[in-house]
Amino acid sequence: MDPMPSVLPDGEPMPEDGALPHHALAGSGQRPLGFYLHVPYCATRCGYCDFNTYTASELRGSGGALASRDTYAETVADEIRLARKVLGDDPRPVETVFVGGGTPTLLPAADLGRMLAALRDEFGLAEDAEVTTEANPESVDPRYLDELRAAGFNRISFGMQSARQHVLKILDRTHTPGRPEACVAEAREAGFDHINLDLIYGTPGESDDDWRASLDAVLGAAPDHVSAYALIVEEGTQLARRIRRGEVPMTDDDVHADRYLIADETLSAAGYAWYEVSNWATTEAARCRHNELYWRGADWWGAGPGAHSHVGGVRWWNVKHPGAYAQALTEGRSPGAGREILTDEDRRVERVLLELRLEEGCPLSLLRPAGLAAAERALADGLLRPEAYAAGRAALTLRGRLLADAVVRDLVD
Repeated sequence: MDPMPSVLPDGEPMPEDGALPHHALAGSGQRPLGFYLHVPYCATRCGYCDFNTYTASELRGSGGALASRDTYAETVADEIRLARKVLGDDPRPVETVFVGGGTPTLLPAADLGRMLAALRDEFGLAEDAEVTTEANPESVDPRYLDELRAAGFNRISFGMQSARQHVLKILDRTHTPGRPEACVAEAREAGFDHINLDLIYGTPGESDDDWRASLDAVLGAAPDHVSAYALIVEEGTQLARRIRRGEVPMTDDDVHADRYLIADETLSAAGYAWYEVSNWATTEAARCRHNELYWRGADWWGAGPGAHSHVGGVRWWNVKHPGAYAQALTEGRSPGAGREILTDEDRRVERVLLELRLEEGCPLSLLRPAGLAAAERALADGLLRPEAYAAGRAALTLRGRLLADAVVRDLVD
């Protein structure tokens, strides 16, 4: 999935008109442009969720009509029109669109189509643009999927998480086992080019057999892309409170490592190749190009409450609440809450942090002397692939993927 954090960083004030420094668009023609459209609504809040999302009861009385789902598509279209003004005569068409949440498919398919149409009208879509929406399995049916496809969506990502009912219950997921697999078939019938299933491993109470059953269910559905993420227990969530009270056990890092190895072995044997630590695809064309845009530091505009953007080394983030977000756009102001202008060192560090997670790794030329020394040690320890190292890149082995965070910390020095 493509989550929006619930806590915004500090930063300098955002100009009311959203204007960017002149240097942000220098050389933009050499960088792809994508859009992330955040839909913050959920029917219920999952116990592990720390994203910037809202249920109907959470919005009641806090923002009124401005926070309404009924007018949300037009509000996002207003920000897309603002983006056109800010980016001026930037000629780039949009190469990737990702609609995330929340649960985007709580909105009518026509509303998601309206947001996409605004992008098409203001910027144009590249001929081969990748257009993705996330979906919860219980929020779509064949007719809805047909409408999405007719609107121009060609990729869809379903939140499966697990095939076991007791695991879904711990996560407070409301769909029934088997429904995500049925969704894959329905999306394929509707004509979607690419389909992803999202999994979570390490849920309290999940066994190795439960995890294998989830992977087997995925393989039976045969999407062309699979994402598998270790469960992170965020402070302030219902799950964190339950663990603190001793109601459910905490899963340890060794279990996470074992589950990751099971996933990689199972998926690899079935013809899925890893291309980022948590992502596998059957072909290069099946990779999520929008996420690759993030990992490679390209340009993207995030529209919606709490959404983050990055253009030419300038990063900014919107106000969190849907009512405040809509109010700003209604008044002709940028909904940006703050921004930061990245230094060359900031951008170097981020490239190492993100590109090292990719199958091809990051160039050794990005590393400082201390980082190069750490890379030599990682190579000797079997954490980096020798053939990539000989070609001037730091690229993780399978064991290195298990220790990716530690390797990154050493290499960014």
